[in-house]
Amino acid sequence: MARVAAVIAEGRTPTGEVRKLGDIDVYVSKPKDYPRASSRFLLLLTGGTGMQSTNNQIQADMYADAGFVVVMPDLFGGDVAPNSSTELSEDLQGASSAAAASSSSFLDIFKFKAVETIKTFMIDMWLARHTEAKVLPILHQVIASSREEFADAISSGGGVYAVGYCFGGRYVLLLAADKSQGQDAAAPAEETSVRADNLEAGTTPRKGPLIKAGVLAHATLVSPDDFQGLQSPISMVCVESDPMFPDGVRTVGEDYMSKNNIEHEVQVYPGVPHGFAVVGDYDDDHIKEAQGHAFEQMLKWLNAH
Repeated sequence: MARVAAVIAEGRTPTGEVRKLGDIDVYVSKPKDYPRASSRFLLLLTGGTGMQSTNNQIQADMYADAGFVVVMPDLFGGDVAPNSSTELSEDLQGASSAAAASSSSFLDIFKFKAVETIKTFMIDMWLARHTEAKVLPILHQVIASSREEFADAISSGGGVYAVGYCFGGRYVLLLAADKSQGQDAAAPAEETSVRADNLEAGTTPRKGPLIKAGVLAHATLVSPDDFQGLQSPISMVCVESDPMFPDGVRTVGEDYMSKNNIEHEVQVYPGVPHGFAVVGDYDDDHIKEAQGHAFEQMLKWLNAH
C-alpha cells in the first residue's frame, strides 16, 4: 500500500500560522491578497493527525490559495491519534513487520497479534478521550470566535463553509444538520442561541445548521443517524470498499439526502487507500491522480455554493 510521507514531494512548507482563536489553538491560513480582496471563510477539520501535521497545514494553505480564509482547529488538544506519533508508530510497525516476516511459529503469530491488539487498544483509548461531547464544544467556540474576527469573510461567502477529512468528516455532517428536533446532548446549552447562516432575522434560534455547505473526505465513525436532520448541501469523497466508511452507511446517507431533497454529490474512488485525499507524497501515479481529482471535486463544490 502507498505511504504518506512527512512532507509532500514538491517540498512545499506551510505558510500559515499557529495561534489562539478564543481559547483554542488553530492553524490559520489566508489568501495573499486578504483582506484587500474579499475572501470566503472555511473551517477545515482534520483526521487524527491533527492540526500540527505538516500535510494538514499544507492542505489548509491550498484552500487559502484558492481564496478562502482557513481556520483549522486543534480538535484534540495536542493529543494526536496513536498512529500519528512518528516514534510510536515506527516502533509498533517495526515490531509488527518483524513478526510477520519471521517464521510462522506460534510465538511469532502471538507476537504479531499482540502488536495489533496494542494498536487497537490505544486507538480505542484515544477515541474515548475525543468524543462528540468533547469535540463539538470546541467547534462551537471556534465558529463563534470566527464570526467576530473573520466576519468579513463569513459575510462575503454568505456563511461558514466546512471540509472534513477522516475523523473530521463526521463533524461536517453534524454541523450541517438541524439537531433541534433530535437528541444532541453533546451540544452545550448556550449553543442553542447560535443561528444558522441562512436563518432570517427574528426566527426561533436553533442548533443548526451552522455551515452553509460542507465536504467530507473518507469520513470515519459515521453512523446512519448522523445524516438525520441534515440540511446543508454535502459533497462526499469516498473510497471504494472502505471499512472505515462502509458502503451500507454511505448508501443510507445517500437515500436520506435524496428523499429529503438535500443537495448532494457522492464520488467513489476505486483503487485508493483510506486517507488518499489528504495531501501527501504517494509513489503510485493512480493515487496521485485521484488525490488531485478529489481536491478539484471539493473545491468545485465549495465554489458552487
